[in-house]
Amino acid sequence: MISSQVIKSSIEELKAIARIDLSVWDLEGKVIAATFESGEITPALIAGFAESPADSQVIGAHHLMKVLDEEEVLYILDARGSGEETYMLGKIAVSQLQHLILAYKERYDRNNFFQNLLLDNMLLVDIYNKAKKLHIEAAVPRAVFLIETDKEKEREKDSATMELLNGIFSAQSGDFVTAVDESSIILIKELESGDDYAGLEQTANTIVDMMNMEAMMNVRVSYGTIVSELKEVSKSYKEARMALDVGKIFYAEKKVSAYNRLGIGRLIYQLPVNLCRIFINEIFGSNVPGELDDETLTTINKFFENNLNVSETSRQLFVHRNTLVYRIEKLAASTGLDIRTFEDALTFKIALMVVSYMKYLDSLDY
Repeated sequence: MISSQVIKSSIEELKAIARIDLSVWDLEGKVIAATFESGEITPALIAGFAESPADSQVIGAHHLMKVLDEEEVLYILDARGSGEETYMLGKIAVSQLQHLILAYKERYDRNNFFQNLLLDNMLLVDIYNKAKKLHIEAAVPRAVFLIETDKEKEREKDSATMELLNGIFSAQSGDFVTAVDESSIILIKELESGDDYAGLEQTANTIVDMMNMEAMMNVRVSYGTIVSELKEVSKSYKEARMALDVGKIFYAEKKVSAYNRLGIGRLIYQLPVNLCRIFINEIFGSNVPGELDDETLTTINKFFENNLNVSETSRQLFVHRNTLVYRIEKLAASTGLDIRTFEDALTFKIALMVVSYMKYLDSLDY
């Protein structure tokens, strides 16, 4: 259904062009929007006209006309004025409102279609039949983006996010913005045949930057793989959903997560929690890496960032080389892993990621 604000804007624009006053009523005789006081027109008159078989009626200086949606009366339009000109301008206003109804109805139908498509709630034959009816191309490449706003912000921020995204990505370009839950907003982006993942990364970064500059919101963005058929859009959505979760767990410092670049984080994310606990217990026993002090964890992470280079790590940490070596040897004594060797460094890195995953699972229990 069209919002009262849209109807109000529409009749105000028509008044500015046609120089006549208009009002729109619902079938119970309540004014939805008007550019003038109703005067002699009462709710009883509107309700009576709505039930009559006539398409139009003149009461004094008021021309009442029915606004239809597939033969069903939705609104009553009142055009105030005299003569044939007022009647013709009123008919133009009715036509405008009926086109708005059709556009919003199609928008609603598309939204319902894409939501069911994302959630795998449609049979294959229904996907293509409804897509054809809604003028949605089936065989074009697409990718799904997920945009998650800061959970600490108020929920109404999501409507602002949706509005901004609709302004950036238009339906005329084949893009569609929707949501299937309260946790994130979904962009289904239509691509050109030559578009690649570099383009998707650029789009994701554009969304992050635009949300930060225009709406002053911090968002996380993830995206799935490029799919070539409409029926595969749900696959890209599931991949984007996984990428969002994996990014928050293992790559918290990054604002953009791509499914095709999740690396080992994707494997750990799919491990059973019991297997994770067994692994951590076998490697560390009671001395879990997550319980190490901040200084040690900072040293380890910086050492990994610099590809196990002692000299570069000590320079970036502003410590003497011997101090760094002492910290690494102290860690080796407590865990049995010397992270200066590739195999032990790999084991330790995986263990840190597994611990992060277990903490994430524990947070879900609350």
